[in-house]
Amino acid sequence: MIFDTHAHYDDDAFDEDREEIIREITENGVKNILNCAASMDGVYKSIELAKKYDCFYAAVGIHPEHADQLDKDNLEIIRNLAKESKVLAIGEIGLDYYWEENPPREVQQKALRDQMKLAEELDLPVIIHDREAHEDTLKILKEFPRVKGVVHAYSGSVEMARQCVKLGYYLGIGGVLTFKNARKLVEVVEEIPLEHLVVETDAPYMTPVPYRGERNRSDYISYVIKKIAEIKNIEEETVNKRLISNSYDLLKIGK
Repeated sequence: MIFDTHAHYDDDAFDEDREEIIREITENGVKNILNCAASMDGVYKSIELAKKYDCFYAAVGIHPEHADQLDKDNLEIIRNLAKESKVLAIGEIGLDYYWEENPPREVQQKALRDQMKLAEELDLPVIIHDREAHEDTLKILKEFPRVKGVVHAYSGSVEMARQCVKLGYYLGIGGVLTFKNARKLVEVVEEIPLEHLVVETDAPYMTPVPYRGERNRSDYISYVIKKIAEIKNIEEETVNKRLISNSYDLLKIGK
């Protein structure tokens, strides 16, 4: 059984065979998927997927790459849609300073704060994107101590990981952990207790070894689970049971 806490099956990379892929991954043990929106279009599509497929849940929000979409009208639309029964989080939201063509940093920061306020108002967890923006991301997370969630595709230091955990956040671990140059992330997984980790694909991106370079899919998360078990010297089944329990806690499923 697999719980993928972060995927993008609304991505056009799946347009030609989406139904077939979803059928295959569910046959291969994928029990639940959180589909995370990145744009307003993604918000609508993520909810459509959650309504169509039992295994899907949705996160609604605006990715920093599209932060300039978050005007008052769209924030109100997200607020209303976030009340749908299968919407479990606000995301994917955050900061991305890697790409120069992204909206200005102050625009990204305002969009993040606005959506953190919304998550606080609705008592929903957040799915945080942090790329080359560790200091500012952590600063803003600390401004909202009542909000919890997951730092998706965790890429920071062990010390930052400890601070995130102290704030009540899970760390999202994906295919990067299987890469040869993933020494820093391996160290994080070694040092941070299993009860603070969840696994994710970011499908169709960040595909683990041995499929690196191909389109990612949720059943490939088994390679990430295997690597975590290897690093922590714990049986895979034990690791996966804890990861699934963490995912349910993160998204308040059954509460």
